[in-house]
Amino acid sequence: AKEEVTEIIEFLRNPKKFERLGGRIPRGVLLVGAPGCGKTLLAKAIAGEADVPVFVISGSDFVEMFAGVGASRVRNLFQQARQSAPCIIFVDEIDAIGRRRGEASHGGGAQDEREQTLNAILVEMDGLGTSDQVIVVGATNRMDVLDPALTRPGRFDRQIEVPLPDLKGREQILNIYAKRVKLAPGVELHRIARGTPMFSGADLEALVNEAAISATMHGKDQVELADLEEARDKVRWGRARKSRVVGEKEKRITAYHEAGHALMQVVEENADPLHKVSIIPRGMAGGATFSLPEQDRYFYTKRYCEAQLCVLLAGRLAEELFCGDISSGAAADIGMATDIAKRMVIDWGMSDRLGMINFGGDSG
Repeated sequence: AKEEVTEIIEFLRNPKKFERLGGRIPRGVLLVGAPGCGKTLLAKAIAGEADVPVFVISGSDFVEMFAGVGASRVRNLFQQARQSAPCIIFVDEIDAIGRRRGEASHGGGAQDEREQTLNAILVEMDGLGTSDQVIVVGATNRMDVLDPALTRPGRFDRQIEVPLPDLKGREQILNIYAKRVKLAPGVELHRIARGTPMFSGADLEALVNEAAISATMHGKDQVELADLEEARDKVRWGRARKSRVVGEKEKRITAYHEAGHALMQVVEENADPLHKVSIIPRGMAGGATFSLPEQDRYFYTKRYCEAQLCVLLAGRLAEELFCGDISSGAAADIGMATDIAKRMVIDWGMSDRLGMINFGGDSG
């Protein structure tokens, strides 16, 4: 994403460089990604690096009770931008006004007003000449609902995916937010980055903040690794419910259940390394076994999937072997194991009997 926007920064700094060969810079750039990935931050960074003004407005700001106000705001916004060129117009949550026209909606008036606003944006973007030096940057996490006229070449010509950060990215983001708190010496942020796959930048900021609050509540002078670990678990699974009274029998079943997961995690060479085990209730779970992936996974091998199945089902098996009974505590494990097994057979062609055929289809 950073490499993609470098061209835009270069154009805003030095437009004549592109005009020399007759090239036209994109009029509109659409940042697409999950919530909290830093789309707004990236738009502000483009303006900061290029040292140009940025007009920030949300899609919902155009939607008003009075008819025609949204379209009039769009015209005013583009007029101001032309006067301040070179500059960037940043429209956050553009799907609030950029939905496909003609879709059924509750209340015709609001729908007409939204479509009128969208039409005004389309007309204004068409009216931007090569000499205007105004770039419209939109952000959305709902690319599927946008009107095709908005995403055609000449308007939002370029879609840039802003993905969830990888392992290296998470570590760099944690380093940025860790500077705002008093971190104890020797805290390995790489370890926290490994334990936070699928966390967005916003999640990581919340994690560091929760760790600082936790350290303050315990009367510490610095934020320690234990505080960051606790904050990670709290952000993902909820606060530990230490006050909940658990009977001896339930405690024993939970202990053997989690020990089953932990043992299989250690002996199964294709599974992720074991990190820690807890029998303190947290969120909906009675206990938890945490792994610590050594790297992010972008695809799954058959051996890894089979190892995951072994780890997930080992908890129920341990209950049966050592407690002489089974409980409903394995419901989530069974659900996850079923989902993995189903996808192995239906989507990924990993069944020896059925072979490399996709049985999923679009209907699910």
